[in-house]
Amino acid sequence: MATFSIENFGCRATDSDAAALRHELLASGLAIVGDHSKADFVVLNTCTVTAAADSQAREAVRKIHRANPGARIVVTGCYAQRAPEELAEIEGVALVVGNSHQAGLPKIVREVSIADSEAVLRDRASDFIPLARLENEAMSLERGPAKILTGDIFAQTDLHVAPTGIAAGDRTRPILKIQDGCNNRCAYCVIPSVRGRSRSLSPDRVVAEVRTLAAAGAKEVVLSGINLGSYGRDLNPRIGFRDLVRRILDETEIQQLRFSSIEPQDVTEDLVALVASSDRVAPHFHVPIQSGSNRVLRAMRRWYRAEHCAERIELIRRLLPSAGIGADILVGFPGETDEDFLATAEFIERLPFTYLHVFSFSTRPGTEAANMNGLVPLDIIRERARKLRALAAEKASAFRASQEGRTVRALTLARGSEDWTGALTGNYLKLHITGRFPRNEWHEVRVSAMS
Repeated sequence: MATFSIENFGCRATDSDAAALRHELLASGLAIVGDHSKADFVVLNTCTVTAAADSQAREAVRKIHRANPGARIVVTGCYAQRAPEELAEIEGVALVVGNSHQAGLPKIVREVSIADSEAVLRDRASDFIPLARLENEAMSLERGPAKILTGDIFAQTDLHVAPTGIAAGDRTRPILKIQDGCNNRCAYCVIPSVRGRSRSLSPDRVVAEVRTLAAAGAKEVVLSGINLGSYGRDLNPRIGFRDLVRRILDETEIQQLRFSSIEPQDVTEDLVALVASSDRVAPHFHVPIQSGSNRVLRAMRRWYRAEHCAERIELIRRLLPSAGIGADILVGFPGETDEDFLATAEFIERLPFTYLHVFSFSTRPGTEAANMNGLVPLDIIRERARKLRALAAEKASAFRASQEGRTVRALTLARGSEDWTGALTGNYLKLHITGRFPRNEWHEVRVSAMS
């Protein structure tokens, strides 16, 4: 029996894609192994949101090929969609499949696994075989130069999601991707071009998936998407994200829902009020603010202003005094001045954020920002990022101190040691519970400085 291993890079949406691929590959008859060096096929599900993400994927290919020269490395995901030729040239890559055709990947790998491997895939870039050829020539293949699948890459409207019936035991907090793609065109972001337009899973399917996960033992489900707050705008009839959440609470037994990132304009008073009214929704919001400078936000093509973001963050804190509130911040956007950076730092300092994800700007091919003047020197970007991460650490420490002495419910995770077990609270506090416990259990714990 042919074997495969799989590794995911990037966000919760790609994590969900990787889960779907894993289950479909298993269903096709392949066996999974945890060690890339022992796999016949290694599937890498890539991210391309930054240049660092691209570099990480390339290095992973090279490392795996050195350790397992006989493995057929299959590269998929966002980087594969954006630059398939670039990946196909790396020694060891056998197949490159973009997001647009990811749903067909398990069938192709299965067919390859039962064919003559020497005639089908070889571990050299010059023998790269495009998905279209694998499908259209029914595995009757000849060696030739690398070719890349082209065409209307996102003609399909379905989302690639993990199949109904997956076991919640796959992970403690299963991720359910209910939305994919994005209709926005932020100047720095390559994601719309590699994920397509926004499209949503039907509300009936979402409810069915959550029911299945709850029945399988999941206690928390994370709703994810590329632009989660836009959920339902493409459906007929339309349904808003808040209404979907209400349906899930009314029609399933899931004990806790959590949201991934939600754009500032979609953090509405109705949504925050719904979270505040239910003990089954994690009091946790992650908002991609990107900058506290209105001048930079305009240049980024972010259609809100810092004052608008501040109102939404203060609304969350007013209705949910103990909520976890995170943000994405992008530093070093072209033209960002010292004054712009200071405005961002002051914005963060005065608002009740509990953690930050700080990203350094890197040029993404095909984006508007790639052609902008005023590039910020790398050493300045690094220094600004360092300052914001230090500020984020202060914010996180202050929030943790504010929670000390409270008794909270936390869900045990897989990580830990003989003496402690990792756990996560609804408001996104990461705790160590004394003792070793199975994952996916609720525990009532008292927050201390050491927990």
